Formats: sequence, C-alpha cells, structure tokens
Amino acid sequence: MRYGIVLFTSDRGISPAAAAQAAEEAGFATFYVPEHTHIPVRRDAPHPRTGGSSLPDDRYLRTLDPWVALASAVPVTSTIRLATAVALPVESDPITLAKTVATLDHLSGGRVTLGVGFGWNTDELADHGVPGKRRRTALREHLEAMRALWIEEEASYAGEFVEFGPSWAWPKPVQPKVPVVVGAGGTERTFRWIARHSDGWLTTPAEGDIAGKAAQLREIWRAEGREGEPEVIALGPRPDPDGLAALEEAGVTEVVFGLPDRPAGEVEAWLDRLAGKLGQPAGA
Repeated sequence: MRYGIVLFTSDRGISPAAAAQAAEEAGFATFYVPEHTHIPVRRDAPHPRTGGSSLPDDRYLRTLDPWVALASAVPVTSTIRLATAVALPVESDPITLAKTVATLDHLSGGRVTLGVGFGWNTDELADHGVPGKRRRTALREHLEAMRALWIEEEASYAGEFVEFGPSWAWPKPVQPKVPVVVGAGGTERTFRWIARHSDGWLTTPAEGDIAGKAAQLREIWRAEGREGEPEVIALGPRPDPDGLAALEEAGVTEVVFGLPDRPAGEVEAWLDRLAGKLGQPAGA
C-alpha cells in the first residue's frame, strides 16, 4: 500500500513545488492538489460536509490552478506522481485540457494521475455551462474526448457536450494510459460509473465502511468485465498502524494524508514526523 500527500493549495503557505519536493524526499508516492475555478457567493448547492452554504475552509476561495501548480513541481521532483484530488474537467475546454495533461505527462516523464470529480458545487458548474443534473454525462464525454486526443493519430468526438472533427494533437502522454480515478461518495451508482469509465475510486474524507465499499466496487468491476483490480485510494485517515493495516487488508492501494498550508519549514518538519510514524524515514 502506497502513501500520498494532498495539499489544498492556496495563495499562502508552502508552494506546491516545495511541498512536492519535500514529499518526494520523505518517501511519499504521490502529490495531489485540488481544483475550484471560483466559488459563487450565492449558492444553492450544499457543501457535503457542512450540509449548507457555509464552507469548511476558506481555501476553497483561494485554490491555485492545479495544472500550473503541478507543472511547478516537475523540475524539482523526479519520482513522485503528480495528481489531482480532484480536478473538475467539465469546467475546462476538453481539447485544451487534453493538451495540458499530455504536456504535463510529457514534461514529467509519465507521472500524471488524473483524479476527477462530478462536482458537488453545481452552481460553480452552471457558470461553466454544465447543468448539474447532467454532470456525470458531461464528465464521461470530456474523458472520452481527451482519451481520443491522447491515443488516436486523428481524433474526433461527437457527444452532447463535446464535439470536434478529425484533428491532430501532440504531444501524446508518455504513459500508454493516463490513470483516471474518481473522487466521490461510495455508492453502487458511482461504482458502476467507475467500472465503466475509469481506473479506480478516491474516497471522500469522511467515508465509512471502506472495506465493504471496496469489496462492492471489486464485485461491480468484475461484473462489468474489467480485468485486474481497481485502484482504491483512501483520503484522510489518521496514520494509525492498526487502521492502516485494516485498510491494506481491505484492498486499499494508497492512503492520502492532508498537508497544512503553513510555511515551508513547518510543513517539511510535519512531513518528516508523518514519514516516521509510517515507518518510511525521511530521505527514502
């Protein structure tokens, strides 16, 4: 089971480049950042944790662009994977985003993992022209269109939200397949979507019964005719040895811990302490 780090990036505290470099030096496998283009002041969509219009963290208002943030980490890292937890592809033009992701994968030597979400903030999606009730369809189309641009020499796509004629687009990603994981609550409906359109599940921070839900995902995965095993990435648990052992036994492939947005020195010390608790000495 791997260990990763997520930094809820903002315009204060440690920079993404410094955080990714420190995480790599501490032996972590993946560095994640989130995405929100903006937060509408008036919202009808409740936040999943607060249940209303209030936000649990003001970093939602201050989030850095994920692709610029991850690109800044490329020259100061060499092994850590660069990922999103989560990106919102439907808020971007899919042709442009496909180019951005492919370029990041090219420049990083094939280290990109695309974590995506359906988008809890339907008011934010609406400002991008995406109806909340069609966000799953929109995400599927964006992913299918981007994969076509990544893989095919002459790519085209025709859907409800995405349409373009035969086109050339390089660079292609270094990886034969850019891994895609879906960050969402663990329900049968979500697991069927994951098994049909992605490579795994990224849990919500307060997800319960991960073992049972991971087993359900694997059952649906096989029923959909998928080979191998889905990625199961647990977001937010404590670094408790017994709890981590239980997650590994349940088939969790990676556990992701949240970083504080504090000055670099404090974050580096925090990472060293966490690495020690996990039994991976700093510098691994």
